[in-house]
Amino acid sequence: MPKFVFLATDLALLAILIGIGVYIRHAARSPSLRQTWIQVLKNPSAVSAGLVLLLFFLLATLDSVHFRPRLPAADAAAASDAPVAYSTRTLSLLDVLLSGPREAVERTYSVPLGTHQFSKESVLVNGKMVRDFPRLAYGGRHLQDPARDWLPDVLRKSAAGLAAGLLASAALWLLVTWRLGKNAAQPLGASFTRLWHGHTAYPWRAALWTLSVLLLLVGWLAALWPYYHVMGTDQTGNDVLFQAIKSVRTAIVIGSLATLATLPLAILFGVLAGYFKGWVDDAIQYLYTVLSSIPSVLLISAFVLLIQVFIDKNPNLFATGLERADVRLFLLAVVLGITGWAQLARLLRAETLKLGELDFVQAARAFGVSDAGIMRRHILPNLMHIVVIVAVLDFSGLVLYEAVLSYVGVGVDPSTNSFGTMINGARNEMSRDPVVWWNLVTAFSFMVTLVLSMTLFSSAVREAFDPRARSFRVHKLPPPRTASAAASSKS
Repeated sequence: MPKFVFLATDLALLAILIGIGVYIRHAARSPSLRQTWIQVLKNPSAVSAGLVLLLFFLLATLDSVHFRPRLPAADAAAASDAPVAYSTRTLSLLDVLLSGPREAVERTYSVPLGTHQFSKESVLVNGKMVRDFPRLAYGGRHLQDPARDWLPDVLRKSAAGLAAGLLASAALWLLVTWRLGKNAAQPLGASFTRLWHGHTAYPWRAALWTLSVLLLLVGWLAALWPYYHVMGTDQTGNDVLFQAIKSVRTAIVIGSLATLATLPLAILFGVLAGYFKGWVDDAIQYLYTVLSSIPSVLLISAFVLLIQVFIDKNPNLFATGLERADVRLFLLAVVLGITGWAQLARLLRAETLKLGELDFVQAARAFGVSDAGIMRRHILPNLMHIVVIVAVLDFSGLVLYEAVLSYVGVGVDPSTNSFGTMINGARNEMSRDPVVWWNLVTAFSFMVTLVLSMTLFSSAVREAFDPRARSFRVHKLPPPRTASAAASSKS
């Protein structure tokens, strides 16, 4: 039995997932919230983006279950008496699932789907030292003659993987078609026609196309990744695609935890400033005006340097290097949240000022309801749509912010996989000749996919929750019927 390790970010992510589950249950029981989220789910782009985000969150969750494997006993006879020993290396469920790419470490750079090293080395050929590109230890090692067998092998495995993904996609389309036809009491052909043309209550077509693309991609990777480095290797020989997938957890933790850390201060100060007005409003406005006047990069850099000094001076507080890097990641997310509450506080203050003048709030004051009761029962529930909109919108910005901070060297620990760290490492690679482009392209593609998916989903959430952002279609009225037209129709 392995020894489970609970990191700070693991517990934070688990708490966030539990909170999301509680909110989903509350929204399902609330008629107004349920109807609003149904409007979100009827948006095709939101459904497609939500499925991609669900995949990213699944990867982050698998990468957040950490444990230390149990070491085998040296002597089977003394195994029962010997104390249990565990490895000093901490792994996650994602590491176990992707153990092949994780352990397939080369000497240095290699191109995507390559069989030889990217740079020349002195190798011994027929008793002579020559400069050549040596074979990779893992990439394409099953090939006898890479120059002859590489292209047919890649094409054959790609076709097999794409065919498996296509079969899984066809089975999924058939299952959804059968289910929709059964609910509508239609034959299979009519149900498929209705699904193909998008004549359904929910955007099943968009969801199925998104899942089909994901299944094709997963099938292609499953066929090639055990035999090749699909996106090449970096300077230390590690698989670039594996590092990009490991960086998903860092982006999810930064985006979700920093957003969660922003909400308490923003809600507290925004509601207090808008409700009490006067000197309370002046003090809070002065506070977030001063905070906004300080360049955020400099402020966050100062906090990160203080955190790093504390970690360096207290090494006995951390058992492993992973725990030390995780504490820095956790505190970086908290710092991003603490320094980024001013914008949401301004919005909540303005909305609270408007709500405080409405009749139901004035009636509550007249009946002697306390200030805390009015804010809890009447003000805060009417502000939650703004909180939801801003929280979803800020996620993308925080993911990009982490990439910028890691690029300038004040982000996560260098040993932590992140998109910013990969992009920072690619700065020198882009100046090489020939250019090592795959590290930057992989990190950029994953980051853009995550940010774009969250942006599309947040746009649908904003449109559903904010009445002012909804786009209403103007239906053209039929032209009025003239007397001659009416007479001709009667005849």
